[in-house]
Amino acid sequence: MNVTPRVLAVLNEILASALPERRGALWHLAEAGRELDANLVRLPAGAEVGEHQEDVLDVFLVVLEGGGRVRTRDGGEGLEVGASSVVWLPRTSRRALVAGPDGLTYLTVHRRRPGMAIKAPTGEAYEGGEGPCMLDRVCPECGRLSEDSAPVFCSRCGERFPER
Repeated sequence: MNVTPRVLAVLNEILASALPERRGALWHLAEAGRELDANLVRLPAGAEVGEHQEDVLDVFLVVLEGGGRVRTRDGGEGLEVGASSVVWLPRTSRRALVAGPDGLTYLTVHRRRPGMAIKAPTGEAYEGGEGPCMLDRVCPECGRLSEDSAPVFCSRCGERFPER
């Protein structure tokens, strides 16, 4: 494992070199042995990351370009965000991101996601066995498994899931 600090990316250069129509994850942290995950995501005007809930991790979101809204569970107006906004998305909070007319480009940072595990349903004896196929819930862009049973957009990179 490399323990020497180093520059991993220059976000302005990544944004400048990405085609304007490119959406989803433009960059992600991929260093071996890391304890963090980070993603640079671009959503075009009007696009959204559908409502979802992260049960395990707090997420730190920094808006770099454009603006939009973070919708929250309470059904209110949500949070208006723009360039240089810093948002804390606490674990267990339900939220959705909606890009404004200039699109929304943001960086997320969170503790590295724990590995997937099979757990017994609460209060029931666990007999094992194979779970149902969930390939339709795996993001085609970044590979994240959505917790939503019918995902529209990936909560990590913003990519639209294929129509079913």
